[in-house]
Amino acid sequence: MNTRQDEIAVVGAGLAGCLLACYLARRGHSVTLYERRPDPRVGTPERGRSINLALSERGLDALRRIGLDEQVMTDALPMRGRMVHPVVGEPDFQSYSAEGDRAINSISRGALNNALLDAAAKLPQVRVAFDHRLVGLDPATAQMTFETPQGTVTANATVVLGADGAGSAVRGQLLEHGLLTESVDFLDYGYKELTIPPLGGDFALDPGALHIWPRGTSMMIALPNPDRSFTCTLFWPNHGTASFSSLGSKAAIERYFAQHYPDLPPLAPNLVDDYQHNPVGVLGTVRCDPWQFDGRVGLLGDAAHAIVPFYGQGANCAFEDVVELDNCLDECGDDWAAALPLYQQRRQDNAEAIAQMALTNFVEMRDKVASPVYQTRKKVEHALERALPGRYVSQYELVSFTTVPYAQVRRRVRRQYQVLGAVAAGAAAVLAGAVLALGRRRRG
Repeated sequence: MNTRQDEIAVVGAGLAGCLLACYLARRGHSVTLYERRPDPRVGTPERGRSINLALSERGLDALRRIGLDEQVMTDALPMRGRMVHPVVGEPDFQSYSAEGDRAINSISRGALNNALLDAAAKLPQVRVAFDHRLVGLDPATAQMTFETPQGTVTANATVVLGADGAGSAVRGQLLEHGLLTESVDFLDYGYKELTIPPLGGDFALDPGALHIWPRGTSMMIALPNPDRSFTCTLFWPNHGTASFSSLGSKAAIERYFAQHYPDLPPLAPNLVDDYQHNPVGVLGTVRCDPWQFDGRVGLLGDAAHAIVPFYGQGANCAFEDVVELDNCLDECGDDWAAALPLYQQRRQDNAEAIAQMALTNFVEMRDKVASPVYQTRKKVEHALERALPGRYVSQYELVSFTTVPYAQVRRRVRRQYQVLGAVAAGAAAVLAGAVLALGRRRRG
């Protein structure tokens, strides 16, 4: 294990930043974790901003490597499939895996962040500085300038790593210095959170499923919490009819939900208050290049490649970034000038692959999961997985239940579909030939 005491600055004490601090401290580096917010472990969490996480194998693998998986999973709730709520009729459960035994895990973003922050702060090599908002960075020297409640302060580091989210101040500084290009593609959709409280001291819905209300151009999902509540998230257009901008009055809100989500109002007594007072969040995909400068400044997680949340892979992907950077440091002997470019080389295609899959999954979740054609296709997929174990694996299972690189997942799924298409075409040709032969015999 490396024992050099390089001073590493990690900007952002969110999920990726705290995990990264733990990994770097394990390598023997001295780490300062800078966070613009006050300590999130004290005070009241920001209303309507949680978006529960669906922690799956990629994230668990990263936690397992430093012995944090069991602690984090204590309060996790396994979800083995989707429960699809139609406007009329009974909900329909759709298993995530062929055997119905695999699950993604609902976990509070805040609880996970606090657990990782606790783990980092306990390490003697890690110092945490709250209320430090990055306002300046000299990429050539890695000198940082922060605004704090006590005034402006400067700090120095050997390496600065930005793990400060989609609106990354580190990325903004690199952009300001002309050292990278970026694109931010916003969806014309936003999200708003609602709450379903416990009912009679128990869950109001099945806690073993991710609940989804697909409504064509919009949807709502609900994930269970350890206190037996559910956090619901509306994903609606920002403009036009049936959008966040079109519902204002109490009567309009009640009327709309009674018509389009009729099973929700009886379960959500604070529905109107939540809707009127919880903020609308933005959804978009961030891309930039390069992810690092001169082996001195680097970007991880959403700071490098924010994605939309529809595959439940944002945090899982960021945690994989940390694992890959750790692997690169191993291979490069902690030479940051070699490790950071190698990390980008290995992760950039994978980040783009999951960004595309997440956008595609939005269409699937809001438009397709309730259709008989989709449901039949999933049944066929599960049948193939059982008939061809290890040879045919669905995209969802490869993404959620393995650590196969995302780009490799996309290539493998394309090949599987090509083979299936050829088999289907061959079967159709054989059937057509049999029908023609039968017709000739009858005419003869």
